[in-house]
Amino acid sequence: MGKQLDSITEELKEFIENQKIFFVGTAAAEGRVNVSPKGTDSFRVIDSTKIIWLNLTGSGNETAAHLLLNDRMTVMFCAFEGKPMILRLYGHARIFHKRDPEFHTYTGLFPPNTGSRQIIEMDVDLVQTSCGFAVPFMDYKEERETLNSWSSKQGIEGIETYWQNKNTKSIDGFETKILDIQ
Repeated sequence: MGKQLDSITEELKEFIENQKIFFVGTAAAEGRVNVSPKGTDSFRVIDSTKIIWLNLTGSGNETAAHLLLNDRMTVMFCAFEGKPMILRLYGHARIFHKRDPEFHTYTGLFPPNTGSRQIIEMDVDLVQTSCGFAVPFMDYKEERETLNSWSSKQGIEGIETYWQNKNTKSIDGFETKILDIQ
């Protein structure tokens, strides 16, 4: 059954690398709790207590807004194939934008993507596994290319215009600072 660990083991790192989807949960002190599904080749285990993920441009920017107000974050993986398991990573996270040196340190770990919006780095302070016995089997078919195609068509200027129109505030009105200049 479930276990709690201080760090990501090699076995859990391999499990993470084989997953096609993960979920990110964040919340400010007030307002809505956000849970976002994430896919594509956008997650990396840096070491046993540090992970990063490439946050692509989307219809909202809740994670960034929440992390500026409350740096707690949970990442969850579920096994939809093979041995059942749910894996949760708990920790404290930071946002890096294209204006930040850390963004450029990490961006080379991912395939190039016009829609790259932020890189989120999380220090993991608790790793929890649970059985996943009720998670259904689901077959992976293929990646959706819709977001990447859309981002490419927009180009950098189009993406920045989209950020201005759709990504500067959360649904609760919290700032995301995506366009701030240092």
